[in-house]
Amino acid sequence: MDYNQLAVNLLDAKSLISSLGAIGLIAIIFAETGLLVGFFFPGDSLLIIAGVAASSAASSVLGEGHRLPIATLLIGAPIAAIAGAQLGHQIGVKVGPKMFDKPESKIFKREYVQKAEEYFNRFGPGKAVVLARFMPIVRTFLNPVAGTLEMPARTFFLWNVVGGVLWTESMLLIGYFFGDALAPVIDKYLIPAVLLIVLLSISPMLVEVLRERRKKKAAGPEAENADADADAVQAGGGRHRRG
Repeated sequence: MDYNQLAVNLLDAKSLISSLGAIGLIAIIFAETGLLVGFFFPGDSLLIIAGVAASSAASSVLGEGHRLPIATLLIGAPIAAIAGAQLGHQIGVKVGPKMFDKPESKIFKREYVQKAEEYFNRFGPGKAVVLARFMPIVRTFLNPVAGTLEMPARTFFLWNVVGGVLWTESMLLIGYFFGDALAPVIDKYLIPAVLLIVLLSISPMLVEVLRERRKKKAAGPEAENADADADAVQAGGGRHRRG
């Protein structure tokens, strides 16, 4: 028995898929988006390789007998992503203020809530929740932060569904339709490809950030001082409802 083949590398998407299959993959998507300890899972590459594993190129990537059912993935992955994010939001509603109010914590920091609130204010709740889906780690922590900021459950659910479906289906279908082209180079070029997808997805946000910085520089020191005063008031004002 080859115990090396039985060992699952939690950071290796191919190892996870070949070892756990479609149901295991769906469970991982839920854990990454809903359980805060799941932020280290390679969600983007996992979905793309799962798409390849459901295509005609499955055997060349994962070996014989590992082809995944595409219908199960297209239905199960978005449901898991949506349910996981709702759980994360609910965790934020219930225990967020305590969880993010620990100065000694290296993961759940109050500054994350403050930065997320600025993020919500700048881009609006819909764009914030949808774009976060395409950003590793951010998609895990934004959900409880949204709950901590008292973003209404119905509003969050609406944009959670939009973001969850767009993220999972786009990644799966990229792998599925381009499986034959990706299979020979998947080990070498998958990570750069995922980074490019992430960059393209958040490019509107980056443009907006650069635009805001240019406006501040053009306005001069007085505008920067005004922004600093506003941030101080916001940080001391507790949670903030976003409709």
